[in-house]
Amino acid sequence: MSLRGLRVSTPVSVSVSVSVSVSLNGGRTAADGGAVPLSPPDVVESALGAVAAGAGEVLVHPRTPCGRESLSPRVVGPLLEAVRGAGVSVPLSVSAGIGAEPDPAGRLERVRSWTVLPDRAVVHFAEPGAEELAEALVARGVAVDAVVPLGGEGAGPGAVEPEPGALARFLAWPVRDPARIRLAVELAVADPALVAGLRWLPPVPLLLFGREAAAWPVLRLAARCGAGARIGAGDVLHLPDGRAARSNAELVSAALEVVGTQSAVTAWSR
Repeated sequence: MSLRGLRVSTPVSVSVSVSVSVSLNGGRTAADGGAVPLSPPDVVESALGAVAAGAGEVLVHPRTPCGRESLSPRVVGPLLEAVRGAGVSVPLSVSAGIGAEPDPAGRLERVRSWTVLPDRAVVHFAEPGAEELAEALVARGVAVDAVVPLGGEGAGPGAVEPEPGALARFLAWPVRDPARIRLAVELAVADPALVAGLRWLPPVPLLLFGREAAAWPVLRLAARCGAGARIGAGDVLHLPDGRAARSNAELVSAALEVVGTQSAVTAWSR
């Protein structure tokens, strides 16, 4: 895969069924307020509410009882079982990032020791060891969201300064199982020029998301492009009108309303 020969144009395709994923908690802490679920019971309740509101996927950062992010099988497995056991049937994702395990070798060891597997895992290609981690996950049958930042550094809580060339690293990585890989682009600004070429990258699907001030503009852009979209307390704590969100369900409901509006506007303009 490479950028050579890519056709760059403004996305104009329409999708009235844009999939919205929910990021339940991200790298946030209890200081960020009650809309952020941290304990397993709160994660289960929030996941149920978000799915009932229309979320098509659930992303969670598992945590120890003291609130620290963790990839330990003793943390990840019981949480996944609790969420699934409560009746959440949509795909479940976990973040396999540096916030949970700073050492690349440690992340590999944790992933290989999982006894209960998520449907997907988020791998940040701006972090060291991303290629090996993604390969280990795919080998275990776990689909991968390969995250690359575009238009600036990631602004999320606990974000680290990205290594240069995260997109180039992804493009150079041999995708041996395209059905299990999705390119998840984190945009610092909702600039169509940043994603126009990406939509033509074979053969993996595209998901767009932003954080904080970029979250809602990027979601609108995703709806216009027909790409997958992501929202949730892990990315943003306010609604499009600036009010504080009370729950992930409220964020998902607002996102689906935005998606519907943008799809209708785009269809009308064709």
